Amino acid sequence: MLTLTDTAAKVIRDLNAQTGEPGERGIRISSQDDDAGSLMLSVAEGPQSTDKVVESGGARVYLDPVAASVLDDKALDADVDDQGGVSFHVENQAT
Repeated sequence: MLTLTDTAAKVIRDLNAQTGEPGERGIRISSQDDDAGSLMLSVAEGPQSTDKVVESGGARVYLDPVAASVLDDKALDADVDDQGGVSFHVENQAT
């Protein structure tokens, strides 16, 4: 299952705090047209019925079935630049 680094969890919590009441809000990673080669990340109010849910450090990530399969053995990390811009990236999990 996808794991989150501490940095990614903090960035997701911060994004949720900027957009109002957290509730079940998180980020959603989904495939485009069942194409495993192209994934899209968006802020989500909650999971869709077929989503896998990853929770870590108070952060939630929702994965559609294709994304869950592609990211099964990966880790999600994040970087914040000097201007506050956020970028997420996927890494192989350390074994």
